[in-house]
Amino acid sequence: MKYPKLREIKEAIRALLSKPYTTKFPHQKHIPYPSFRGKPYFYEEDCVGCTACVNVCPTGALSFKDVKSGSGYKRILKVRWDICIECGQCQLHCLTEKGIILSNEFDISVTENREQLFQRIEKELFVCEICE
Repeated sequence: MKYPKLREIKEAIRALLSKPYTTKFPHQKHIPYPSFRGKPYFYEEDCVGCTACVNVCPTGALSFKDVKSGSGYKRILKVRWDICIECGQCQLHCLTEKGIILSNEFDISVTENREQLFQRIEKELFVCEICE
């Protein structure tokens, strides 16, 4: 018969005497640690529309589309929180370092309106007059 090591016994006693780290989330608001990575948000005034974040997103949660609108073009950037894994690559590769930032929000559950599961911003594009 193999006896437990002293380290394992010490760890078991410490676990029995300490409080568990659980929260009463739906009933009490949970405040995550400062280094927690939550939902990414675009900040329209700081985003330049370079799509660096779209290129590094491993799940395809970030997308963009260039559309012609009247006299010019605009780029529509969209983040889908339902498939985002909060890896932080978008924030890491942002040119301005403030165009897209991960927040502390983690609850993305919705019941009726699926439009609440994404954020969308529009940036005006400047095109070459000769070749468009």
